[in-house]
Amino acid sequence: MLGLTSFAAAETVTIYSGRGETLIAPLIKQFEAETGVTAEVRYGGTSELATLLLEEGAKSPADVFWAQDAGALGALSSAFADLPAEVNETVLDAFRNDANKWVATSGRTRVLVYSTERVKDDDLPKNIADLTNEKYKGRVAWAPTNGGFQAFVTAFRLTKGDETVKAWLKAMIANEAKVYRNNGTQIDAIANGEVDFGLINNYYLGRYTARDAEFPVGQTTFAAGDIGNLVLVAGAGIVEASDNKENARKFIDFLLSPAAQQFITLQGYEYPVRTGIIPHATLEPLEAVNEISPKVDTNTLGDLEATLNLLREVGLL
Repeated sequence: MLGLTSFAAAETVTIYSGRGETLIAPLIKQFEAETGVTAEVRYGGTSELATLLLEEGAKSPADVFWAQDAGALGALSSAFADLPAEVNETVLDAFRNDANKWVATSGRTRVLVYSTERVKDDDLPKNIADLTNEKYKGRVAWAPTNGGFQAFVTAFRLTKGDETVKAWLKAMIANEAKVYRNNGTQIDAIANGEVDFGLINNYYLGRYTARDAEFPVGQTTFAAGDIGNLVLVAGAGIVEASDNKENARKFIDFLLSPAAQQFITLQGYEYPVRTGIIPHATLEPLEAVNEISPKVDTNTLGDLEATLNLLREVGLL
């Protein structure tokens, strides 16, 4: 009986996923078909699952943590097992975690979405600070509970300091920025006429325009170097407390495989993190993105708790 139990355990892997089920469920099925390993997935918000993992400690059932953003990955570095150096060797420099505590699985950028019906070119803000101006009062959406937004705030804090970011958050609140649950609900709100602008990750809008080429929402960036153009990653790490690291490594390797990387960019509109993959045709060339993005090392975005405290302090959480 003990032998059978061990064998059964060896053929499963438990994944805590901050990535949404709609996108990754087909990928999980492909992993199971290719490896014979059954994936037991717990879905939730990235910050929520990161907190849970830390609370569970050595008793956590998780083998892999797949995060929506680098901030949570950095915050959990101490809870991750070291990855062999060769895992990150296939990853492009822009997305690589040199500490080998986690590995990027896709890249994305922060962008501004806007109403193509109500916003003219000269109405577009040049930088993130412009959104606190009177002309944008009540017209901007954001999602403070979203992992991508929280990673953006963390990068903002690291580059400009807590007081500057606190002042910006308060000014946005005073300018009646409207809170939404996530990136998709911001796009819906723009299309419905509730707001004119939103702060989201780049890959959401493509899912709408793929269904409707006339969808009334556009996407743009801020001036070169502005923190609003931040490049981020989703990524995964193997939980140190796991006694199933072999299957966890199989899952990590699968996420970096050409087939999985091609799926992520074609179905998710995100950037592949390795060479030899054809990015989705709607994506800006990565070289162009690197030219306008602020110089922020994604490996430094681990101070998530201070970001959450700041968002609580100003009343956004």
